[in-house]
Amino acid sequence: MITCVDHMLGMELVSPLGTRLPVPAHLLYRSQDPLVVEFLFHDLVQGPVSWVISRELLARGMLAPSGEGDVRVWPTGTGPDALLHLLLTPPGGSAHLIAPLPALEHWLFRTYQLVPTARETEALDLESHLDRLLNGAP
Repeated sequence: MITCVDHMLGMELVSPLGTRLPVPAHLLYRSQDPLVVEFLFHDLVQGPVSWVISRELLARGMLAPSGEGDVRVWPTGTGPDALLHLLLTPPGGSAHLIAPLPALEHWLFRTYQLVPTARETEALDLESHLDRLLNGAP
């Protein structure tokens, strides 16, 4: 049984001056945690940097500007050249990343094939999450 949908994606970090730097990203979706998606960025200096965001936020952001606080998502352009913008603003900095929207749409579609929206709560392993919370595990 497939429990994970992953994909390597070439994203770009946009500097304040508009310069784009390549940032490889590993996209992960696990059926055991069906409400979120993980972006694992490969930083040669710091090592892997993980951002976990709502799958619903990512899906909404592909259609229109979405999100508040630490994560904002919005589309630009149309067709095969469309881009998805991801603005991450943790304490102490921010990162504006862009990715090809069609590739992200295809990957996200595969996550909904694995766990449709209507079945997210069925797939959510609340017992395991509660056990980790009560026992102090991350």
